[in-house]
Amino acid sequence: MKILVINTGSSSIKYELFDVDNHKILAGGMAEKIGEESGILTHKRILPNGESSEEVEEGLISDHHEGLNRIVALLVDPVNGVIADKGEISAIGHRVVHGGEAFHSTVIIDDEVIAAVKENISLAPLHNPPNLTGIEVAGSIFPDAQQVAVFDTAFHQTIPMRAFLYAIPYEMYARHKVRRYGFHGTSHAYVSEQAAEYFGRPLGELNLITIHLGNGASMAAIQAGKCVDTTMGMTPLAGLVMGTRSGDVDPALPFFLADNLGMTPKDIDNILNKESGLKGMCGTNDMREVIEKKDEGDEQAEIALEVYSYRIKKYIGAYFAVLESLDGLVFTAGIGENAPYIRELSCKGLNRLGIEIDPERNNRAGNGIREINPPGSEVKVLVIPTNEELKIARETKRVIESKIKARIFT
Repeated sequence: MKILVINTGSSSIKYELFDVDNHKILAGGMAEKIGEESGILTHKRILPNGESSEEVEEGLISDHHEGLNRIVALLVDPVNGVIADKGEISAIGHRVVHGGEAFHSTVIIDDEVIAAVKENISLAPLHNPPNLTGIEVAGSIFPDAQQVAVFDTAFHQTIPMRAFLYAIPYEMYARHKVRRYGFHGTSHAYVSEQAAEYFGRPLGELNLITIHLGNGASMAAIQAGKCVDTTMGMTPLAGLVMGTRSGDVDPALPFFLADNLGMTPKDIDNILNKESGLKGMCGTNDMREVIEKKDEGDEQAEIALEVYSYRIKKYIGAYFAVLESLDGLVFTAGIGENAPYIRELSCKGLNRLGIEIDPERNNRAGNGIREINPPGSEVKVLVIPTNEELKIARETKRVIESKIKARIFT
């Protein structure tokens, strides 16, 4: 079964084509700056020997329909394509950011699903509309393929009310669904499943803390295989310090900025989401550059790293208290997988909780799952590469096969 996974942004389409039966990635890439004069389409195909070949096209990509058509043209190109025709693609797996309370798992897209995603636009105004555009465009280009939605929020729908309810008038939740939702759910789900495989135990027997550290960052407390708390909230702004997002701040801060600095709601939103975090503290949101600046003696960079890791450490302690016992701590995503200094700083002094890091193991480069705690440690500290696109492809295959089985036995 060949499944095309797409993640549609307001001016981009990120994609990967999987042959899921043979556990292969066939091609992937991104169309960027859609609707702008300087559009870019980067396409990478995986060769039979495992190496890759990359092509870059520049020029106007007028809209998402043209962007996806050009992606399809590259996939079926007679000389360099990876499939004979688009009919080989059985399904399209769509990343949809916000499913609200309507979706607890992956679903096959129909009119009711589309209507529910539209109802949640107010919760994700920057993400759900382009996700819907991707569904519409893919449906027109692949009329015979199953369209499937995988929601960022679904994994966190097991969080109990005591963890997701804000202490504001209850009517805000009852009428307007104001609550903690959480994001990066596909990544947290994937690495927790990988951790269970590494442990050689069912996920339902494990207590884990998963730490997704990219430009966006979040953590999840997983008890007996189910998410019971997460750092992001109603929006992705809450929780950890991120590349450009502030994470947790005093809720009265926006009022202070408005009253004392004359900022508008739009100004405040821009500062907290796009000009804060690492960028706001030391001038760059690239963790590699922040660490380089720290190594060169930049005091602001050093402070930024301390604030960043302190917030992670604080949530580790909080989630340990929530879980009461811990089997594994998992670092993932770009920073989590590639910044040993951040892992070391975030776990420093937690040995009383059974959490320790072996410096040699931590600094050793490697691929796949790595254990970075000393031998015999009470809690395993793991580095697990995330793969959200693969998780979406697997989820897409699962729901389609479940639907087929349901038809057979009814």
